[in-house]
Amino acid sequence: MVPQSQIRNFCIIAHIDHGKSTLSDRLLEITGTVQSRHMKDQLLDSMDLERERGITIKLAPARMTWNSNAVEYTLNLIDTPGHIDFNYEVSRSLASVEGAVLLVDATQGVQAQTIANLYLALEEGLEVIPVLNKIDLPAADIPRRQAELVKLLGCKPEDILAVSGKTGAGVRELLDRVVAKVPAPMGQEANQTRAVIFDSAYDDYKGVIAYVRVVDGILKKRDKIKLLATQVEGEILEIGALKPKFSPLLELETGQIGYIVTGLKTISACRVGDTITVGQSSAGIIPLPGYREVKPMVFAGVFPAKGDEYSSLREAMERLKLNDAALIYEPEHSPALGYGFRCGFLGMLHLEILKERLSREYKIDLVVTLPSVAYHLVKDGAPDFEVIKSALDLPELAPTSYLEEPWARTDIIVPTEYIGNVMTLAQERRGIYQNTEYLSEGRAILHYELPLAAIIVDFNDKLKSVSSGFASLSYEIFTYRRADIVRLDIMVAEDQVDAFASLVYRDETVSVGRRLLEILKETIPKTQFVIKLQASVGGKIVAAERISALRKDVTSGLYGGDYTRKLKLLQKQKKGKKKMMAMGVGTVAIPSETYLKILKR
Repeated sequence: MVPQSQIRNFCIIAHIDHGKSTLSDRLLEITGTVQSRHMKDQLLDSMDLERERGITIKLAPARMTWNSNAVEYTLNLIDTPGHIDFNYEVSRSLASVEGAVLLVDATQGVQAQTIANLYLALEEGLEVIPVLNKIDLPAADIPRRQAELVKLLGCKPEDILAVSGKTGAGVRELLDRVVAKVPAPMGQEANQTRAVIFDSAYDDYKGVIAYVRVVDGILKKRDKIKLLATQVEGEILEIGALKPKFSPLLELETGQIGYIVTGLKTISACRVGDTITVGQSSAGIIPLPGYREVKPMVFAGVFPAKGDEYSSLREAMERLKLNDAALIYEPEHSPALGYGFRCGFLGMLHLEILKERLSREYKIDLVVTLPSVAYHLVKDGAPDFEVIKSALDLPELAPTSYLEEPWARTDIIVPTEYIGNVMTLAQERRGIYQNTEYLSEGRAILHYELPLAAIIVDFNDKLKSVSSGFASLSYEIFTYRRADIVRLDIMVAEDQVDAFASLVYRDETVSVGRRLLEILKETIPKTQFVIKLQASVGGKIVAAERISALRKDVTSGLYGGDYTRKLKLLQKQKKGKKKMMAMGVGTVAIPSETYLKILKR
């Protein structure tokens, strides 16, 4: 048993691509947690998707031991994602630890997510250790980056450590600083056992596996446990620490972070943020505060490409929800696409990752409808508003009804030479300029108010383009404001396609309609008849295109004889096409890549 005074719980927070996973690799290697022969890059990133994209998607705990001044300490590390779409993973990690290593790339300096994650850590009252990473690179500018951190944190330059996650320089000093600065956990071993679930996963053989932080008391193997929120009872079949693989132990003491195999097969029984206690009775036990409620920013319909895969999709969504606490979904039915789910995401990357995981891990082909933000429908005289999550939910608006859209406070960190480009982009997206702060010589923070709908689809990509990749973005919803928004319907061969319906600003209907129809014209294959493509608002056509009929060479089988033989056949074909047009139109099979191109417009 490790005394509480020798336990340190901390996490690493940073902007995306500032080297969190590489630093975690060095920490595991230098502490001897993982032998050098078993080391590989991004060791804590267990998904293939994380390795391919070079980003962290899931938080990852790991336990290490470190000798400092002849005393052996247990260090529980949680590696966190850096992208804004996985912000909920970061907030749960911060609530489970007492300290945070704030990592800043010495070549890029403080970025938007650096500041956003720092504020989250300060709200939790954590001890923050500022660290400059990638000091081995020729472009590293340590004095300037130190000045930025001093201005941001109000600390002294000597408080800032300089390390290299790649070479291991300065990592031992960082471990000593963690031991010296991060406070030991505060729980009481004599109290009734309470542990908070900060993450969970599902195993076909073991059932639900809960990652827990023990706040009070002790959890032991074979203990009878109870989950306070769901009132579900179970038994600890296995308990242990992550090093970073599952390492079974007999117990988890107060202040420790580890995993428990519950054996539960009911996925909904184990919720992130729930409190676990020991024994049958939970009377008088105060549940732990859990985590703030996640608020999805983007909504999209997710449907199986084959209707008979709905039950597989439902099971896959249940399992993913266990592993991705920020995912919110409810059943939905579309006349065109059948049964599926209306899902809430924290951003477009979150949506892309979910689609990729469903495709890879569960082998399900999907159709994803156009993403939209959640609007408020305010009806005259009604005390409350109705939440509109998709274009299909929007009824015919009465003259006294109107829509409100979410607005976000946006921080854009950019080199001063690109300020003009970024301001032009923000104004094009209906942004309201607030003010400019200067971080250091040559870098500034632009504060804007922007509609969330203008940010979610491709604002970040455009921002990278106009700033040569140097700008970074962070945003937070703060209010809803009235907006002139209408539903844009798309008809293919005079049939309305629900999946393509979207909510757009009234003054952008023509340009958006034309853009969507151009994508459809490029991707829908030709058929034996002319395909009409139309975009309409309230029954009025605002844009139109045509896909010409496929010309089949009916004369290819003829040889010899008079030319009139061919002419007769061509005339017959012409009459057939006219008859086909008179009968109406056929059905058009829209390929899945069309949905993808529309989604990524």
